Formats: sequence, C-alpha cells, structure tokens
Amino acid sequence: MFLKGLNVSIAPPIAKKIPHTFTLHNDTRFDHYHWLRDDERANPEVLAYLEQENHYAEQIQAPLKDLQETLYQEMVARIRQDDSSVPYLKNGYWYQTRFQQGVEYAIIERYPDGQPALRQVLLDGNERAADSAYYDQGQLGVSPNQQVLAFAEDFMSRRQYQIRFKTLASGQLYDDVLENTSGNLAWANDSQTLFYVHQDPDTLLPYQVYRHTLGTPQSQDVLVYEEADARFYTSIYKSRSTDYIVIGAWSTKTCEMNLLSANEPLSPVRTFLPRQRGHEYDIEHYQGQFYIRSNKDGVNFGLYQVSDRHDQPHPWECEQWQTLIAPRAKVLLEDFTLFKDWLVLEERSEGLTQLRQLHRQLGTEHAIEFDDPTYVTWLGINAEAETAWLRYGYSSLTRPVTQYEVNMDTQERRQLKQEYVGEQFNAEHYCSERLWVRAQDGTQVPVSVVYRVDMFSPTSNNPLLVYAYGAYGASMDPDFSAARLSLLDRGFVYAIAHVRGGEELGRDWYEQGRLLNKKNTFTDFIDVTKALVHQGYGDKNRVFAAGGSAGGLLVGAVINMAPTLYKGAIADVPFVDIVTTMLDESIPLTTGEFDEWGNPAEAEYYHYIKSYSPYDQVQTQAYPNLLVTTGLHDSQVQYWEPAKWVAKLRELKTDDNILLLCCDMDTGHGGKSGRFEAYRDLAREYAFLLALI
Repeated sequence: MFLKGLNVSIAPPIAKKIPHTFTLHNDTRFDHYHWLRDDERANPEVLAYLEQENHYAEQIQAPLKDLQETLYQEMVARIRQDDSSVPYLKNGYWYQTRFQQGVEYAIIERYPDGQPALRQVLLDGNERAADSAYYDQGQLGVSPNQQVLAFAEDFMSRRQYQIRFKTLASGQLYDDVLENTSGNLAWANDSQTLFYVHQDPDTLLPYQVYRHTLGTPQSQDVLVYEEADARFYTSIYKSRSTDYIVIGAWSTKTCEMNLLSANEPLSPVRTFLPRQRGHEYDIEHYQGQFYIRSNKDGVNFGLYQVSDRHDQPHPWECEQWQTLIAPRAKVLLEDFTLFKDWLVLEERSEGLTQLRQLHRQLGTEHAIEFDDPTYVTWLGINAEAETAWLRYGYSSLTRPVTQYEVNMDTQERRQLKQEYVGEQFNAEHYCSERLWVRAQDGTQVPVSVVYRVDMFSPTSNNPLLVYAYGAYGASMDPDFSAARLSLLDRGFVYAIAHVRGGEELGRDWYEQGRLLNKKNTFTDFIDVTKALVHQGYGDKNRVFAAGGSAGGLLVGAVINMAPTLYKGAIADVPFVDIVTTMLDESIPLTTGEFDEWGNPAEAEYYHYIKSYSPYDQVQTQAYPNLLVTTGLHDSQVQYWEPAKWVAKLRELKTDDNILLLCCDMDTGHGGKSGRFEAYRDLAREYAFLLALI
C-alpha cells in the first residue's frame, strides 16, 4: 500500500520485550523496553535495533527521495552561498563571520579599525571540522592584549567542549587543551589567565569554575568555585566594565551571582548577594555601578542600581538598591544594555517584544515602533558602550531577519542587512495574523498564524501545522523561516501556539505551565488546534502537530489525549519518559529539572507527572501518523526515550498509520551540524507531512 508516495506495506521492526518493573509510592510501572538503554552507546543488540528502525524508515520513505531532494534544494537556494555577517567593533578591531561558496562552516575574521586590508582569519570552522562527522564552534574569546584566541569546540554533539588556544601572530596552536568543559570561558585582564566552566563527566552538569594559566597543563588548573547544589547550573561572563568575571549559579526559580576581579585573577570569589529561594537576579557592572535585573519586588522583574563599594561587609544588599525600573504587572523586563549615555530595555508585553531607550541623564525616552501584527525584535551585538549607536534585529513571520542600527541621540535609523531568502521571495505574497483563543478554563491564549495569500482557502481546505514548545519559560517568537516557505508555497497554514509554560505573557504565564500546572500546556495546544479548525484556518482532516525536546513531550502528551484530532505529528528528540528520567539523577540534567517538572521522589509529583508522561500513558488506541527523531549522542534527551516510546507505540496502537523512528547515529540533540546538512532532516520532515495531505 502507498499513501501519496509512502510505502507502508513493509513490516516494521518489533522490539523484544524483557520484563522490567519500577515500584514507588505503592505504584508499579512496567517498562519492558528498558533494555534499550545503553549509557555507553556500545551494546551491539541495541545498536542493531536502532539500525533496523533507520532501515525501516528509509524503506518507507524511499518513494519520497525525489521530493526530499526538491525540498532540500529549495531550502539551500534560499541561502546566500558567500554570505557574511555585519561587522562589529570591539576593542579596536572589527569582527566578522564569513561563509564561502559551498562550505558548511563559518570563517571568523577581524581587522584593525580603519584598516580593512589587514583582515586576519581567527578560526576557519571548515578546517577544524574536516575530519569530523559533527562540529560545533562554541564560545570564542580574544585576550585583552589581542595576542591569543581561546576557542571551544564540540566534535561529538554531546555539548562537551574542548578549549584550545591559538597565537594570533603566527597562527600556531598552544599545547594547552582543556577537556570536559561547557564551552564557557572568560579572560582575566592579564591576558595570561583564563577562567572556564568544567562539567561533571557523567551528568554533564556545569558546576565548577577553574583558573587556567596559559602555557600550563590542565592538571595544574586551580578550582576557584564549585556549585554544591546539583539543581544549579554554573556559567561565567565578563562584565560590561571588564572589571569583573561574573560567576552565575542558575536554577529554575533561584539565582546567585559571584564575582572575581578580572584585574586581580588570584583574588578570592565574592558573593554579590546570597541565594534566596525564589529570588532570581542577574547583574551587570559599568562606570562603578552594579545594575541588577531582579524579581524581588515583582515576578516580571525590575531594574535596580547600587554603587560598587568595598567599605562595608555586605555592600550590595537589597536595602542599598536604587530602583530604576519598577516591576510591572503586564510588562516583562527580559534584558537590558548599558551605554555611556543610554540605557536600553528589552521588554515583552502581550506576547510581543519591545525596545525602549532611556537617556541616563536627561530622562528622555524613545521606543522603536513596528508594523507587523506579530513579530520579534531583539538587542544585537553592542560590544562598545562608548557610542550612541544601538544595533538591534527584527523579524516577523513574513519579514526576513533584518539588522538595524539607530542613533539614540538623533533617532537616525539605517538598515545594515536583511537576510537573503532567494530571488523569488516577495513578502506581499504572505499574510500573518495574531489571534487569541479561549482555552477550556477561560484563559486567552495567543496564536501566531502565517499563510500564502493566494493559496489560502477561507472554506477550511488548507492543511494546518500547529507548533509549540511550552516549557522553561522559553518564548516561541514569531520569526521568519526561509525553509518554512516550502510548506507555505504548497498550501500549508502554519501556526505557533504560545501555550502556557512559555513566558510570552510574562512570568505568570510560565508559572501556569510548570510543575502541577503542566497539563495546561497540553490542553492549550488542543484548544488552539480546535479553534483554528473551527475558524477556518485548516481542514479538520489535514491537521498536524509538531514540537521538539520539551515540545516533543507536548506532542506525545497531546496525541495520547486527543489522538483523532491530528492526521500526523512530528516529535523531534522528544522528552517522553519523564518519570523514569526524573527519578535517575545519574542522567545528565535531571537534578536541574526538578523545579520545572517536580521531583517524582515525592508522591504528589510522581502521580501527576505519570498522569501525562507520554511513555507511561501510551494506550491501546489509534494514533496519528508519527515521525520521531533522535540522536544517539543526545545529552539532553537520551536516545532511549524516543526509542522505547516508539517500541511501545508499535506494541499497543490499533491503527495502520505510519510510525517512524529516525536515529542519527553520529549526532545529538541539535541534529546535524553545518549550515546545509541540517536541512536534510527538515526536508525529510516536510516530505513526510506533504505525503499525508
């Protein structure tokens, strides 16, 4: 049998069942596919099963090869082959990222201010990736004396970075190699000392900060900070003033900042403000002042200021803070940037981002206005504080990413670059809308919709793809996707459901979609889907769902709860075996997730999480057509979660619909690396959807 090109007459692989149980809180869970877990990724039987799934998926999709290639070529044609970024100035040098014709990875270059002829290659990603199936270039940092480049690289796709050093005068690499880092680094001002974040070798939790002296082995590095609470992640950054290395300890609901002197790298770490449960804050330092974004007075954060004083035991306590921007009920303060004369705020109101400029002496204010009904704007790279020029980005569902700069003194604005999306693109051919859908509990949920005008049918004949994420307070902004045009140009309507669990409507929107409120995320998605069909945005028989990672959890939960609502679904690297994972603290990232999902070691959370866990709730019922992806080396969602889920679905589902598992044996959570190869996976997913309409 063929379904618009999909060969579904081939028998799928059937995973064997080995009895295995977990008992906790007087409840027993049966997990007969637990044997698919192999932490070493070396068990021949497990690898053979994954290869069988891949072979089956290839056979089923073999008739779609031409369509996949057509889609891929369309996507690649919308990429400028010899592209380059807008240069930015930092410490007397202009930095730029450049791509050459046909190559996958970026070349990082710089040249002295006013001397573009002296362009120098800092790092060529193509040379570094030449012998690797996967390559990711992490953080780069040039030493303050401009002589040495420190750079982080991941060759395995497990977010385990090596840090290396390069002499910029000769191009020679130092012998120094720092292993098992998060890729996070910061130079001290002596240009001989580098601070970096080290990870736990098993859980991959970033929890230690080490001091490395250039030219010495890693074994001699000095531990300067260690996070004892496994619920916290550690990161570092250099302050705007360059006076401090800030060590951040971050959890879902609590933060703590610690300080190292960048001028005296051997000095001890000082705590800015001790952690207090529920207090989230981050800091910046500039012109002898600390600036603090904090939720101490309101969930949507305010901005405060305190002098950098050393003459008191606790000089930075909250009582000393001066309020610059008080928290507001309907406006979320997401970020800020400091300039010599200006303070720029990145805020979010009614789900849309906004940029506001405040003169630090005069008190004058300017806001940047935008025309699209649904869009996103963000602060760009503003490495120099001693300027009146602000760089920012803008995009919408119908407008490609555009970079601007505005003179905050005069409000003169100029466009620096617009993303190339092919010669045939015309924004007027597409329409975006912003809708509000009433959820079953009465809550209004925002939705962003885009479609091609001349292919949209008001009589509900269009295929509809609904996407969401809904976790960690991450806002899914309505930005442009050149690849998405391949669906829109074939009649698809694309919708982003801004469900609870994100932060589109402020911090409370996140609170309503986590812990014991998590099911709101799933019911919002279902309600949005039903409303879109009812309002004529899609054919009820051609509705599809998509999400990745925590969004894959959403897809898994939704097709358990409303399996007949969707004709098909795509679940990328889905987090689906939540109870088991959250009970196993040896799995990377588990302990840091307790404040997001709850700790199932506690009975209340155990039973609530189990009630929506996609793997635990697979039923004997019909399911939509389903494409599931994973990566063997995924460090965030282990490959065995989607593998077990697919095996259990094959066992229990009562339909003849397609169920595919595609496991990339070379990569991890983010899929293929490089600017072209990643589109192979997307072309496969789009072809899957198109075959079902």
